[in-house]
Amino acid sequence: MTDYSEQNTQQPYNRADEPPTTVRPVMQTDNPYASTRGSITSKQLPAFDEAIINKYNRSGPRYTSYPTALEFTPIPDSFEAIGLETKILQNREGRAPLSLYFHIPFCRHLCYYCACNKIITKKNSDSGDYLQYLIAEITHKRRLLSTPEGSDKPLVKQLHLGGGTPTFLRDEEMVQLWEFLQTQFEFLPEDEGDYSIEIDPRELSENTLKILRNLGFNRISLGVQDLDETVQIAVNRVHSAELIESVLTEARELGFRSINIDLIYGLPHQTPDTLDKTVNRIIEMSPDRLSVFNYAHLPERFKAQRQIKDEDLPSPATKLTMLGSTVNTLTEAGYQYIGIDHFAKPDDELAIAQREGKLHRNFQGYTIMGDCDLLGFGVSSISQVSNANTRYILQNDTDLQNYQAKIDMTKINPTVMPAVKYIKTSIKDRLREYVIMNLLCHDYLDFKDVNQKFGIDAITYFINEIQQLGAMQDDRLIDMDAAGIRVLPRGRLLGRNVAMVFDEYLEKKHQNRFSKVI
Repeated sequence: MTDYSEQNTQQPYNRADEPPTTVRPVMQTDNPYASTRGSITSKQLPAFDEAIINKYNRSGPRYTSYPTALEFTPIPDSFEAIGLETKILQNREGRAPLSLYFHIPFCRHLCYYCACNKIITKKNSDSGDYLQYLIAEITHKRRLLSTPEGSDKPLVKQLHLGGGTPTFLRDEEMVQLWEFLQTQFEFLPEDEGDYSIEIDPRELSENTLKILRNLGFNRISLGVQDLDETVQIAVNRVHSAELIESVLTEARELGFRSINIDLIYGLPHQTPDTLDKTVNRIIEMSPDRLSVFNYAHLPERFKAQRQIKDEDLPSPATKLTMLGSTVNTLTEAGYQYIGIDHFAKPDDELAIAQREGKLHRNFQGYTIMGDCDLLGFGVSSISQVSNANTRYILQNDTDLQNYQAKIDMTKINPTVMPAVKYIKTSIKDRLREYVIMNLLCHDYLDFKDVNQKFGIDAITYFINEIQQLGAMQDDRLIDMDAAGIRVLPRGRLLGRNVAMVFDEYLEKKHQNRFSKVI
């Protein structure tokens, strides 16, 4: 390992105590994060090493933002603070495109593994009432947004409906929402934009997929979790493999360009054999992307999980066996490991963006639309808006009644806005975010690139973090030299652990709020 403390004395200047400045180079160099991953090669495959994973497997955030959502603080209820979200939206750069997120909190069935803020109901009227609140919030926020020169509407490049179960909205309600959005925003053509929705395959009407495709949705995500009947019964999410296959077949015939399937390992009654059968059956269905999540059993925090008995859960050692087998099976089948539970075919947009050094990560997970401001609508939704060197992260109330009361207030007092919590990032936060996200998206940090973008000497500035990474270098999780930090195949499944070293907010008080990395 390089002795960075000795090397540091030879640096021409020491600016570790000075703040970064986002000084831009006169000439932009070639993208240092682009790679030659034209095809899956052994250099890119994650290496599964049970002993190493056990050594480094500790709790940590998923870094859909930095700082993470744990750093939210309440927006003060004062005259000055009431205008905070208004000012943020008014001052955003009008040329910056938008990514829109809509949170639909309703489900018709309670899945026992769930760790989300969902409302279980079968009343169709709930969706209609909620839709009117969404439309009111859209109208209220839209009036504050500036537009690009030559246009009378803000440009939208990405849209996503999550939940809950977004298809809890009736088909005609989905049409109503989509048509209303067309009056408020300018959308890229569907062959250029990214318009996605999460689907419970059990809750589709005969025409739902056709309607979604005709509207312009081009990507869908299906919650499958497991195909074993015993496991499905234990988590109260029962459906057949034939149903999933029929949905995928119809989606392909309709022209959806990307289909994602969610799986979970660590569920009750799962075994390495049953999960292996599920994974191989899913591979036969050939989705474009897969998300393979670790089930974190936290019944003290999530009421639904109290239906799951501890004795029915696989042991930690068995979970590691399942993970290792799943990783090997998917990569052998040709899927590219993107990072943090995500896999994609080599010709999928995510995989291409990663190879080209253009992959990003935000509250919607991995994305190719990193130049967008994110606007969230609905209960608990989150927005990310950049102004110059500052980024604001805002969250609506997580309680449905409180959210609706806030929207009702906006109709009476236009100065009221729906966000109740926020984070204001500093330029130092933006620097560390840049470091963390490049490690998680591209398995690499280029020191020269960081120096140019932030006006610092990265080795000097991060000397303490570099020294902390020494053990990981000894264990061949990473490789460090004067050019940068590379996450090696042996460390790819532990990329979050590498990123956590650069997290200034990660304190012991937060550890019980996260699940294990693996």
